[in-house]
Amino acid sequence: MKLGVMSALFSGRPLEEVVRVCAENGLAAIELPVGAYPGKPFFEPSKVLADRRSQDRIKSLLKDHGLELSGLAVHGNPVHPDRAIAKIHHDAYVTAVKLAPKLGTDIVITFSGCPGGAKGDKTPNWVTCPWPTDFRDTLKYQWDDVLVPYWASQAKLCRTHGVRTAWEGHPGFCAYNPVTIIELSQRAMAASGIKGKPILGANLDPSHFFWQGIDPILSAQMLGEAGLLFYVHAKDTELDRHEGPRNGYLDARPYSALNNRSWNFRTCGDGHGHEFWKPFVSMLRRQGYDHVLSIEHEDALLSVDEGFRRAVRFLKDAIIEEPPATPWWS
Repeated sequence: MKLGVMSALFSGRPLEEVVRVCAENGLAAIELPVGAYPGKPFFEPSKVLADRRSQDRIKSLLKDHGLELSGLAVHGNPVHPDRAIAKIHHDAYVTAVKLAPKLGTDIVITFSGCPGGAKGDKTPNWVTCPWPTDFRDTLKYQWDDVLVPYWASQAKLCRTHGVRTAWEGHPGFCAYNPVTIIELSQRAMAASGIKGKPILGANLDPSHFFWQGIDPILSAQMLGEAGLLFYVHAKDTELDRHEGPRNGYLDARPYSALNNRSWNFRTCGDGHGHEFWKPFVSMLRRQGYDHVLSIEHEDALLSVDEGFRRAVRFLKDAIIEEPPATPWWS
């Protein structure tokens, strides 16, 4: 297992500086943002896709600093009911799928997306309960008419380019917890007609599960047993001991309202200690995950650099780097 970073936090800095900082802090991998919500701060993906020399330059830069490209991040909503937004995010995703193998990775990280509640809607509609029954009609439309056909088509694109898509389970999108990720993967893969191992799976980010009341360790087991544990983000969440019990954890107040929110993103170790992170890493190992823990720093209490360094120091004591031993005692 390797330690890496989702490098969107370094937006505004040249890629050369970013990879140097990663290497100096002992990282072994980097995840590059290439469009949609994370933006494309380091290069124009469509131009790199069309230019072999640009591809070679990026690969050489990473290799010279001892870094593996762990994945391309293109978190977006390609099924947005506003067709203009959907096209921008879809095009960014397609470019990422085509570019990933040329830069040396087979992982593209995104969201499942969330359509409108019915044809003609202009904004996404995230359903969180089954009643009134209008919500069941909304879910049927979203899944049967939009999500499953869209991702069945993208599965074929992924197969063509030898890429796996890792959906980040995130509230606000239709695949937001293990059961919805598994359902969407199974239904889309079946609709695609592709046999064998699934190529639509999960990016497990514990920070989005904590405040839903989900145990990320059990989620890792569930996704691993389903064969969908493709990628892992390392981000933490602090549940406020007063505001949460008062008002619950469905909280739409802005991330800047740190003193009023029921929960806040924290750098790894400042939300949960090693009593969570070490068993979590152990479960990843038990499920056969031996790729990258990709640090995603979105802690509004800390600067970019301090939050990044704190996460690196903390996770170096939790990550399992070497292959397991044969039980010599048995």
